[in-house]
Amino acid sequence: MTVTETRPGAEATTAAAPGRRPPRRTWRSRLTRFDLRYTPYLFIAPFFVIFGAFAVWPLLYTGWISFHKWAIIEGDQGWTGLHNYQALFADEYFWNALLNTALLLVLGTGVQLAVALWLASVLNRKLNASAVWRAGVVLPHIVSVVAVSLVFAQLYGFHTGIVNDVLSLVGIDRVDWQANRWTAIPAVATIIIWRWAGYYALIFLAAMQGVPRELNEAAMLDGASPRRVFWSITVPSIRPTIIFSVVMSTIGAMQTFTEPQLFDVQGTDGTGGSDRQFQTLMMYLYEKGFREFNAGYAATLAWVMFLLIAVVSGINYALSRRIASKD
Repeated sequence: MTVTETRPGAEATTAAAPGRRPPRRTWRSRLTRFDLRYTPYLFIAPFFVIFGAFAVWPLLYTGWISFHKWAIIEGDQGWTGLHNYQALFADEYFWNALLNTALLLVLGTGVQLAVALWLASVLNRKLNASAVWRAGVVLPHIVSVVAVSLVFAQLYGFHTGIVNDVLSLVGIDRVDWQANRWTAIPAVATIIIWRWAGYYALIFLAAMQGVPRELNEAAMLDGASPRRVFWSITVPSIRPTIIFSVVMSTIGAMQTFTEPQLFDVQGTDGTGGSDRQFQTLMMYLYEKGFREFNAGYAATLAWVMFLLIAVVSGINYALSRRIASKD
């Protein structure tokens, strides 16, 4: 039994009588409800499956290997606990590689982002054939890193390198760039800067183009110089992009391998020079894992690198946020 009410200007409504059960849902309504609730998770599930299979699981398995004496050819040779970690922290070659990586991080990443910010500010102006200039700054990133590293190794050659030829013209003695840390690290840093500065410049440029021009015009009308407008309006407006670039470039610098590996004119054995003067952490991992086939020690180094990258990236992010909050 139903009760029907008719109101002026409204359609008749039907209400269920007291005590009567609501109608049962059909399979079609249940399917619609399932579709609305669970279909979005099905769309994003492939990413998490692939990420878990190719990122999370290898990371956890590497951690498991680091607690074993594990050779690539012979396989697992027994549980060793923290022995690999104790040996790593007592290894002078590890600390040498860590110092070289830190120096490349400071020289390469810091200068690289500064150059990228300057290039982005230039490209953000009204230029003739701006598309050509923007394509030009990203060309170094497109060129093979192997080719770039080999070319720079020849440029820094002791007897036939163009860099030393230029130094000789101004009365400076030739420099053996691969001979020691304090000449090799800046030379390798220039390869990193040349290859990545244009890439980050385009990222900064995309962020700058999103800054409202009304802000810049209002500041110019108030008498601010272009430099003042850039540092007081443009840079604070793209701060999230700068923080992202700092974190990503830090991760990349901690994993530097190809540039110093091919910069070694004496070979590509992963030692980074005759005295390991520019060997990075990734090069040392390569040496332990693929030259000595010590998978347990290499896995230990990989996990220490993972923790170092997380800590350094976190510190960079915190410092960037702290600087931003003071402005």
